[in-house]
Amino acid sequence: MRIRGAVVVITGASSGIGKATALAFAEEGASLMLAARRKSALEDTVTACEALGAPATAVEVDVTDADAVDGLADAAVRRFGRIDVWVNNAAVSMFSPFLRMPQEDLRRLIDVNVFGYVNGARAALPWMREQGSGVLINVASVVADTPQPYTSAYDMSKAAVRSLSGSLRSELMLEHRPGVHVCTVLLSTFDTPIFEQAANRTGRAVRPMPPVNRPRRAARAIVRTARSPRREVHCGSGARLMKMMSKRAPGMAERLTAKKTDRQHLSRRKAAEDTVGNLYRPSTRTEDAETTGGWGGRRRTAQRRIAVAAATGIAGALVLKARRRGRLGDRR
Repeated sequence: MRIRGAVVVITGASSGIGKATALAFAEEGASLMLAARRKSALEDTVTACEALGAPATAVEVDVTDADAVDGLADAAVRRFGRIDVWVNNAAVSMFSPFLRMPQEDLRRLIDVNVFGYVNGARAALPWMREQGSGVLINVASVVADTPQPYTSAYDMSKAAVRSLSGSLRSELMLEHRPGVHVCTVLLSTFDTPIFEQAANRTGRAVRPMPPVNRPRRAARAIVRTARSPRREVHCGSGARLMKMMSKRAPGMAERLTAKKTDRQHLSRRKAAEDTVGNLYRPSTRTEDAETTGGWGGRRRTAQRRIAVAAATGIAGALVLKARRRGRLGDRR
């Protein structure tokens, strides 16, 4: 697909990956329809995109409202005449031991992260089927490969998104619509405000689990996926390693992920009060409307060193396990 002049709809575009993606498409000359719950922050994204020479429009939308998401698609077609790319990105997160997680909070997260994507797909695909072309991109996470403790609701939602993408691809294949693509981008850890915005019932402060990647890296991966659609794209340091681990040594992957989450994703020094974060209402903090969450800088070098050491150890363990299997096979 030619990105210059393409019409791109992005949900969750007021901060983080969504905002970075909007800017990346703007640099390529796309026309943008941007959605989020926080209109003032969204208008800042529009201003930044227009400064790059891209036409952009802000639409205040809660993705759990199916009628509002349908209206977003209609607005894009009225303004630009078509929809070439739709990026389902709006999501919330929650850290909590499973048995401490309020049922209503779990339902709200699934409503945003799963039904929000369902609503986006149901709004975008009819236009794309009618055009005979288009790319639906569902932003997911590597936790769909390797779930981690204390984020069971988020992990379930991202696994559901991955399954949704696969099912939609199958239906489009059976309908003989080769010009309409459904892609999943599975991200590792990125420096965004999501960690400060997440609901938290662990009693411990949340921080990103290293290695931490820049949002622009995810944004460029999403643009590349729109240009040359692929079924699934793993993006970010550690993403492919987690995929390999979950496939070749799932038990070991679960154990290592559990320990790393407990030691590095949740602070052992800084306590935190229970909060619902931005589950029900968008954050009003100015810093939460940025692409980054302030987790980079001096920490990044140390984090990458830790990640490289861990990756080396994991790869060695996988090789050792494969050799042991080979020796057992020879004996048989």
